[in-house]
Amino acid sequence: MRTVISKDSTPTAFDRSKERCSMRTEALTRDTSKIEFIAALLAMVAAVATLLLLASLHVLSPEFDPSFRMVSEYALGHYGWVLSLMFLAWGMSSWALAVALWSQVKTRAGKAGLWLLVIAGLGEALASVFDITHDVGHSIAQVFGLGGFLIAAVVLSVSLGRLPAWRGARSPLLWMANLSWISVVLLGATLVLMTVQFAQVTGGHLPQHAPMHLPAGVLGLDGWANRLYVLFSCLWVFVAAWQAMKLAGRKESNT
Repeated sequence: MRTVISKDSTPTAFDRSKERCSMRTEALTRDTSKIEFIAALLAMVAAVATLLLLASLHVLSPEFDPSFRMVSEYALGHYGWVLSLMFLAWGMSSWALAVALWSQVKTRAGKAGLWLLVIAGLGEALASVFDITHDVGHSIAQVFGLGGFLIAAVVLSVSLGRLPAWRGARSPLLWMANLSWISVVLLGATLVLMTVQFAQVTGGHLPQHAPMHLPAGVLGLDGWANRLYVLFSCLWVFVAAWQAMKLAGRKESNT
């Protein structure tokens, strides 16, 4: 602590340690804002890449009818590596978003949602290694990826939506989060419907492997429901990352 003379000749106490602490805080805030900005941008790019890679598989592997064949079944074709890239990009989008949101989330429920988002990213990334031919590994990846994301999206949408800075994004986030789990419910319902119709058409004999084409009288919609889940989950990540990027940019400009 030292004393300096101000312009009006009044002695003023001046603490250099406080000044240095303030400078460190400002530098840390700027660095954190930059990391969050880059992470949010990466999450957006990875989410878009996920959807583009999935769309490309419809062109590269047209033998898999998207109406009733699961996304994971593209691993059985000639472009399994594209599917692996898709799952890896999907996992990266979840991880990057968790980094971008980390300082925004304050509640315990929100923090739990962030960890579930990290777990979801782990499951999505694991699916790039353990494809549908690895029963156990792919099942674990599915539980982590699907279960982790569905809970994380709802919890984080509610937690972030309570913050004044996130009120504008609350509605689209909740819409995407709810549409994600609704698409999973539709997936289950359409799978049951197709199984029942198959049994009726074939006299109770279900095929051991997925057919190239569905017989007359069997409605296949489960494949579209599966793809809707991928779409809505990526849109949720994109919307959340977009808002996080805007807030990080404002925070950086104010320091």
